[in-house]
Amino acid sequence: MITTPERARRYLLFIAGMGGLLYGIDVGIIAGALPYLESTATLAWKLSTQQLSFIVAAVLLGSVLSSLFAGALADLVGRRWCMVLAGALFTISIPMIALSDGYVPLLLGRLLQGISGGLIGVVVPLYLAESLPADGRGRGAALFQLMLTIGLVGAAVIGLTQAQQVDAVTQAAASLAPAQRSAMVFAAQDHAWRTIFWLCLAPGVVFTVGSLALKESPRWLALRSGAKVKTASAPAPARDSLASRRYVLPFLLACLVLALTQATGINSVLAYVVTILNQAGLPGATANTADVALKVLNAVMTVVAVVLVDRKGRKFLLMLGSGAIVVALVSAGLLFRGAEGTQVDVRALIEARVRDNSLALRLDEDLLATLGARGSAPQQLTVAYAYGPFTNVKSLRSDDPLLPTVLLKREDAISEDSVIGATLRRWHLNPFADPADGRAAPLVIERAWLGTVPAEAHGWQVALAICLFVAGFAVGPGVCVWLALSELMPTRIRSNGMSIALLINQFVSTVIAAMFLPTVGFYGYSTVFFVGAGFSVLYFLTAAFLLPETKGKTLEEIELHFTGAGKPQAT
Repeated sequence: MITTPERARRYLLFIAGMGGLLYGIDVGIIAGALPYLESTATLAWKLSTQQLSFIVAAVLLGSVLSSLFAGALADLVGRRWCMVLAGALFTISIPMIALSDGYVPLLLGRLLQGISGGLIGVVVPLYLAESLPADGRGRGAALFQLMLTIGLVGAAVIGLTQAQQVDAVTQAAASLAPAQRSAMVFAAQDHAWRTIFWLCLAPGVVFTVGSLALKESPRWLALRSGAKVKTASAPAPARDSLASRRYVLPFLLACLVLALTQATGINSVLAYVVTILNQAGLPGATANTADVALKVLNAVMTVVAVVLVDRKGRKFLLMLGSGAIVVALVSAGLLFRGAEGTQVDVRALIEARVRDNSLALRLDEDLLATLGARGSAPQQLTVAYAYGPFTNVKSLRSDDPLLPTVLLKREDAISEDSVIGATLRRWHLNPFADPADGRAAPLVIERAWLGTVPAEAHGWQVALAICLFVAGFAVGPGVCVWLALSELMPTRIRSNGMSIALLINQFVSTVIAAMFLPTVGFYGYSTVFFVGAGFSVLYFLTAAFLLPETKGKTLEEIELHFTGAGKPQAT
């Protein structure tokens, strides 16, 4: 069995943990920044809802792109140098985002963060699996997830700090003239989202420099030299086809587990949690405070998983966690269904305000009176519109301190300046309609709903449901997914197999993130939560009936389970 000196093992775990920290920051940092980015960038850069979704999803798309080559790159240059590259890309992305002055540099910076995250997601668990003994492998992967959750907590705390500063500026500007008040709030919000990203620079530097001092994975060195890895229970080197049961079954099972992990919607919920809680009824910094509480809960429950993963096993924790996720998502869906049921269809009234195939909306007292709003409670107007095959969604709230005038126009719906879309069209790979199809199309209001912003008590009920979701995810999929990724793959296909499996994982996550805002605009939050609950039921069944228990087994013993020559015995 491969062993490492205690000091080297601790250092290995520290740097691997820093990789988890960066991965958590990748996922979580946008949650606190998004409300201010949405307010300021929409006004300054005229970003559409779809472009904002692309900015959120760019990290996940970058992960998909890097997952295409992460395994091959890890085999070519080694696990250590891949980790160094991942840290360097993250470090470079921070100033690119924080100094951006438009959509394209912001999108590219987020893509770099995603590429970094994709490399980390493949290489760090791979490095841990190949460098740690069987009795410490579960805790090693759990530590990676624990630091990931700490990264989420750190991102949430940074977001909360900036939210409190923005709220203070908003209150101080309340007595000023409208133009001065808007200018002060705009400047505070613009400074807030840029500062949120700047404060994430230090972990990237630490991980990059620290990875340089690591030793290379012993199994990678053995494979490079053509030597055999000596273990007490290792079988003879496999020479059978890559299409054999030994490789296909564990590969497909790992892919299924990773895809279902993202199909729960975890990354989108974490990325949009402040926005979700705002829509559920929690105001301003209160939603950010709840976000911090969620991330702390995530870290605490991950500590519980660290304790249990090598005692209770991966299968038990996945069943427990996925079951809790089902209950949580159904509860959140029902809560939102109740709130969304009170919305009023105002499509005809909005259509009557269309002029020259465009529409200007400002949710002030005059518009609210026209739409028939009653009472003094804050109102929210959601408008889904289209130019031919191109659709977009806009939401306005009457308690928005900036109270902006939102213009529904052709350019926002078509978004021809999308880097991704333009590239795909040049390659004749774009699955979406051609912009020419929308240039002459009239403005069509597809949906327009007006409703009272839910009460704060409703917001806390949704927050509790999301707490259960996060706790279930942390105990089960959060830790076990990294073990499934590294443990189920046989040695011969581990690096490339992990790369493909993570590619599927990130593809599912990217699709969900890119569709999140338009979907909730058209169909409501309840639909998103109910769909996630359906996939979570499938996750529970997979854990219960398809996944083998792997605790306490060497990588070679786990491989034997899928050959039919032997199965790991329960311990």
